[in-house]
Amino acid sequence: MNTARTWAVALTGVDGHLVEVEADLSNQTPEFKIIGLPDKSLGEAVQRVHNACKNAGLDLPRRRLTVNLSPASLPKHGSGFDLGIALSTLAAGGSVDRHSIGRTVHIGELGLDGRIRPVPGVLPAVFAAARAGFDRMIVPHANEAEARLVPGIEVRAAASLAQVAAWHGADVEVPEVEPVGTASRPVAEDEMLDLADVVGQEDAVDALIVAAAGGHHMLLSGPPGAGKTMLARRLPGILPQLTEEEGLEVASIRSLTGEVVTALDLLAPLEAPHHSASVAALVGGGSRAVRPGAIVRAHRGILFLDEAAEFSRVALDALRQPLESGTIEVSRAGFTATFPARFQLILAMNPCPCGNYGIRGAECVCPPMAIRRYASRLSGPLRDRVDIELQVARVAASRATSGVRAEVSNADARARVLTARALAASRWAGTPWRRNAEIPGTWLRQGELRLDREARAPLDRALERGALTLRGYDRVLRLAWTMADLGGIDRPGRDEVGRALFLKRGLTP
Repeated sequence: MNTARTWAVALTGVDGHLVEVEADLSNQTPEFKIIGLPDKSLGEAVQRVHNACKNAGLDLPRRRLTVNLSPASLPKHGSGFDLGIALSTLAAGGSVDRHSIGRTVHIGELGLDGRIRPVPGVLPAVFAAARAGFDRMIVPHANEAEARLVPGIEVRAAASLAQVAAWHGADVEVPEVEPVGTASRPVAEDEMLDLADVVGQEDAVDALIVAAAGGHHMLLSGPPGAGKTMLARRLPGILPQLTEEEGLEVASIRSLTGEVVTALDLLAPLEAPHHSASVAALVGGGSRAVRPGAIVRAHRGILFLDEAAEFSRVALDALRQPLESGTIEVSRAGFTATFPARFQLILAMNPCPCGNYGIRGAECVCPPMAIRRYASRLSGPLRDRVDIELQVARVAASRATSGVRAEVSNADARARVLTARALAASRWAGTPWRRNAEIPGTWLRQGELRLDREARAPLDRALERGALTLRGYDRVLRLAWTMADLGGIDRPGRDEVGRALFLKRGLTP
């Protein structure tokens, strides 16, 4: 028999699909061809595999070799198929055991010297192999740590093609080689910032705790130097740790971007793209293999857009769909990549281009048209999806320089957040939701969760006079339930609804 097959994984977004790598050897004019919808980098695997086999002491047969990647209708991208292609061709020629490679999934790029180079996306690829029922996978040495995060599958890390071939029964000398390291550096961990450093912004700190407790989106508006960025960057420090399942989701996305994943990080991620970022940088892009953008990298964490009004209107409006659905789809010719995008949005902006509009003692030099145009960069539909809109004022110089630390620390705030989230999780037990910000509005407006007439009276009046849309009405209800959880009461009352109205649009009952 002149055919042999093994397995690899094709990634579409974070979803992995098992690909059968089938090699056939025939008595025709010597040629090496790959079919099955490969992209350009995969088409170049022919030369990489040929040279790697030669330099590993594993000569390929001088006959016609055809490698088919099945299913043929699924687009395949990247160099991660090299190892599977090499093993299937060697097995077709009888150099390695066909049965052994048929039970193993292979991922890795081959260097011309026969060493195995790391590839992005190994963690979701191992997940796909485990879900498909495989119990053994071979990955590059540099990707070993992230591959071992997946339970229930044997992971072998290889430094060279000769080493893998020997595992599959080849009679070959395995040289001592220096394993190829990853090209990218581990991301430096951010210093954990403490709320105790925030002086004179008690209302803003309270609003930040509300946002953390319910998972609410937030807009901070105020002059330069008021502390908007300082507040936003302290939000991760008061959020609960991720669950192990959520941590694996975040690690899979980091793996797709090519970051080094050495251990499971249970801290909520914070993504803060520059205001010059394009739509593709936010959403994700690439002509073939789609790479995650900032929106996806912020999954299970925070997307912080500082100087939000400086972002392009198109880039900002790209946030609207993932804010509602928790996913984002990037379409390319022949396929659509779907990424998870359930993040908490924090926006910060100045009141005008110069930052002095409405500030006591400061002079605004912006013409009225420029002020209106600046504020309109955040469209109505986007602002409607924001739960909390807070005006942040500058702190008096005497208080800012007093050296007195704030009363609320990260530990205090996190304790309140954990208690409130536990109450919400208990209330929503048996549903797909755990945070108040995720609850559909119909659940809060109907049935036994509907507030009594007196409690919702100010909210109904705001809706009737057009100060709120129905989506805004629902967001105020969610905020009110979070207020109740933080206050340790069973149901929101008029006070909680009034406070939620104020945080939503500065409205008074």
